[in-house]
Amino acid sequence: MENTTLSQDNRTLGPWTDYSTEYKAASIILVTLICGIGIVGNVMVILVVLTTKHMRTPTNCYLVSLAVADLMVLTAAGLPNITDSLFGEWVYGYAGCLCITYLQYLGINASSCSITAFTIERYIAICHPIKAQFMCTLSRAKKITVVVWTLTSLYCVMWFYLSDTQELVYDNITLITCAYKVSRNLYLPIYFTDFAVFYVVPLMLATVLYGLIARILFLNPLPSDPKENTKKWKRDSSLRSNMTNSKSSACSSTTATSRRQVTKMLAVVVILFALLWMPYRTLVVVNSFLEEAYLDTWFLLFCRLCIYLNSAINPIIYNVMSQKFRAAFRKLCHCGPQRSEKPPSYSLALTYSVIKETSNGESPDHFTTELDELASPNVEFLSGKKRPSFKSPTMPDKAVLNSA
Repeated sequence: MENTTLSQDNRTLGPWTDYSTEYKAASIILVTLICGIGIVGNVMVILVVLTTKHMRTPTNCYLVSLAVADLMVLTAAGLPNITDSLFGEWVYGYAGCLCITYLQYLGINASSCSITAFTIERYIAICHPIKAQFMCTLSRAKKITVVVWTLTSLYCVMWFYLSDTQELVYDNITLITCAYKVSRNLYLPIYFTDFAVFYVVPLMLATVLYGLIARILFLNPLPSDPKENTKKWKRDSSLRSNMTNSKSSACSSTTATSRRQVTKMLAVVVILFALLWMPYRTLVVVNSFLEEAYLDTWFLLFCRLCIYLNSAINPIIYNVMSQKFRAAFRKLCHCGPQRSEKPPSYSLALTYSVIKETSNGESPDHFTTELDELASPNVEFLSGKKRPSFKSPTMPDKAVLNSA
């Protein structure tokens, strides 16, 4: 994944032997397969979010950032791995060494920060729904994403000064490799900083926050949106019928199921991030304390494949665990007639909710996130003894206020 760490200066290293045929075949086939699937999948994630209006939510904004970072890892790390298996040396020159090393670390660090960002966003949305009204908005998510990429880009600039091409002189051949400028012992502070900031800290934070989220979602009653709490209290105070209350409870239950589904999907992404990065991160830490680094070619290939798989598997998780992503992927793949972006079965409820929130001067971005995974909500959400009367698709503010 990273550059080759050299302990030798430009001296004869003995006879050079090429990779075995089995290694070349396994490396080229597996890396091409995983990276190909990952590139296509992450491009699809970016396209469906950018081109589908109702997919533009705060959580999906962070998932787009994660998809861009994964694309960077797959292209900047996967393609050089294939050429290394084919030619046995670095073929991209000095400029390629600097740029590819920079993009590798940028993609790795940005993906970790994106995972941390949507973990915090889920925590606020589930555990602090009142704060989420003004904190978990699409505009804020975009700003946070820009800050994440700006900071990680600046942090990774150092690799332009720490990377260099180097000659490996063997008895029978001289090879070019992309390596570090100085001894690997001098890189220990950078190794452990990356390990702590972009692996240990995000995982510890995710463990704590998802534990708090699980307590709310699975052990305690899910706190409803403040809008729903207000409407329910007013309905109870005005002695609404039991039928109206039961329908409201059904809608709240569906929203709770939706939140659990989204949270489970994101938790799986975090767990796979921890497991698939563990072999490589462990190897780096262990080699930091060894006089001679452990660089078995097959184990290195296994570590790299785990990293590529981590970057490639996220779109598959979205497709399996999210009905909305699955429908968007199908819509993107099928070039036939397209349906409306929002199913009409619940467009009325969303219109009512958004207009009421807008009439109070608040942003509906967060509530769109919470309703975006509803499978088949009941259209009778607005049913009751006093339903807002309207004749046009857009309800007037007066009717909205009266319905409360």
